[in-house]
Amino acid sequence: MIRLKELESWLQELQDFDTPKVTLEQYQTPPHIAAHIAHTIQASFGDLEGKLVADLGCGCGMLTAAAAIMGAATVVGFDIDSDALEICKGNLEELEIASAELVQADVRALTSSHPRLIKHFDTVLLNPPFGTKRNQGADLEFVQVALEVCRGPVYSLHKTSTRTHIIKTAARWGLNVQVLAQLHYDLPNTYKFHKKKSVDIEVDFIRFTHEEDLSN
Repeated sequence: MIRLKELESWLQELQDFDTPKVTLEQYQTPPHIAAHIAHTIQASFGDLEGKLVADLGCGCGMLTAAAAIMGAATVVGFDIDSDALEICKGNLEELEIASAELVQADVRALTSSHPRLIKHFDTVLLNPPFGTKRNQGADLEFVQVALEVCRGPVYSLHKTSTRTHIIKTAARWGLNVQVLAQLHYDLPNTYKFHKKKSVDIEVDFIRFTHEEDLSN
C-alpha cells in the first residue's frame, strides 16, 4: 500500500480552483487532509481498493485522485460546476489516472435525475459545503444523497462545532457515526469577505454506516 507521505506528495501537485465560486462554497480540500482521509479509509477499513467509489462535489478532484491512487477500481466524481470539472479532468490527466470518471450533476438532485445510481456505489466520500453561513444544512443534504447512492460506508468532513447536531441527526436517520479524527483545515483567504490571510478550522472526519449493516 502506498505510504501516507507519498500520497500527500502526489496530491500536492494538483491545481486549485482558478476562480472559486462563493455560492458553491468552493474550497480545495488540503492535500494533507485528503491524503489522511484516503489512507485511513483503506488502511483501517479496506473501503477503497478494488471498490466502486463516488466523490460527491468533487471540485478539482483532490479526493477523487486520492481514492484512485489508493487503488479504487473506479472513482466517479460528481460536481455541478463545469469549470471545476475541467480542472479536475486536467488534474487526473496530469497524474495519469485512468480509473476515474467525471459527471456534471447537481448532487442534491442526484438520485432523482439518475435513479440507477441508488445503492450503486461501494463507498462514498465527500467534503460537502459546510453550510453554516451559506447554504445552511447543505452538508447533511449531501450526506443524505451519499447514503442513497451507497450500499456501504459514507465518509465525510464536517465542522467540529456541528458534531452534536450531526450525531443527533444521524441517530434519527438510523445511522452509526464514528468520528475517526479531528483535523485542522487551513482555510485560505479565498473570497472578498475574508479578512484574515487564513483561518484554521477544526473539522471532524466521520464514517457513517447503517445500523443494520453489522459488517461495517
